[in-house]
Amino acid sequence: MDFQALRKEYEDQGLNLEDLGIDPIRILRDWMEEATKKSPGRWFEPNAMSLATSDLKGKVTVRLVLLKGICEEGIQFFTNYDSAKGKQLAENPRAAVALHWPYLGRQIRIEGVAEKTSRQVSDEYFHSRPVGAQLSASVSKQSSVVPSRQALEQEKQVLISEVGDGEVALPDDWGGYLIRPDRFEFWQGRSDRLHDRVVLLRNKSEESDEWEVVRLAP
Repeated sequence: MDFQALRKEYEDQGLNLEDLGIDPIRILRDWMEEATKKSPGRWFEPNAMSLATSDLKGKVTVRLVLLKGICEEGIQFFTNYDSAKGKQLAENPRAAVALHWPYLGRQIRIEGVAEKTSRQVSDEYFHSRPVGAQLSASVSKQSSVVPSRQALEQEKQVLISEVGDGEVALPDDWGGYLIRPDRFEFWQGRSDRLHDRVVLLRNKSEESDEWEVVRLAP
């Protein structure tokens, strides 16, 4: 494959600092809404985001997770707390995510500190999922070695028999994370690769909680 020949040309739709404003959560919501409305099909998940975490030794890992909540405090996703990412976040709560919508020529990068959501928030989201997904989350010891696919399926069938018509209990090792952002970068592809990059940096003190807006060279 000739990777040098793989080149996308971007439309000349720019980012105006005055139009963006200084509320990164509002911009995130607006971009997410537009990305969802203009999604190329049901096969594409506009809320899929790359999540990077690291341990105290500097080992960095990245994977795709689903953005499941936007609030004034930050963004939420849900996972197994004993997974590789959960263990790294327990050591080092700093995290970074990236959302990419190629059909809009847009990316958002977010950096901040992750903390576990309340048990109530985790429980509400867990029971909003399809029952099959609840069962799978309950039997999956995420990131651990399993003997076979068949073993997983058998564990699920055992749990189905145990639960019957009752409610699947929220596992102790499963729940949400809230990332409290201190940096946002909004990226818009431009013609001739002279892209727009606008960064909002949080300046928090006892007296104020403000966002500084800067433009970066592409």
